[in-house]
Amino acid sequence: MKEYKLGSLVIMKKTHPCGENLWKITRIGVDIKIKCTKCNREIMLSSLDFEKKLKKVVEL
Repeated sequence: MKEYKLGSLVIMKKTHPCGENLWKITRIGVDIKIKCTKCNREIMLSSLDFEKKLKKVVEL
């Protein structure tokens, strides 16, 4: 199902506490690191969790 790459903009199912739900992928591997485009907070998710929480890929 992998249709994203490093630097892709993605929308997650849940919004971030700052009110934004657009994220940029900054690292791909066993874990995936995404960065909030509004407040620049970064979180790491396992690739399995990321796949479950991903809503759609906005830009490749």
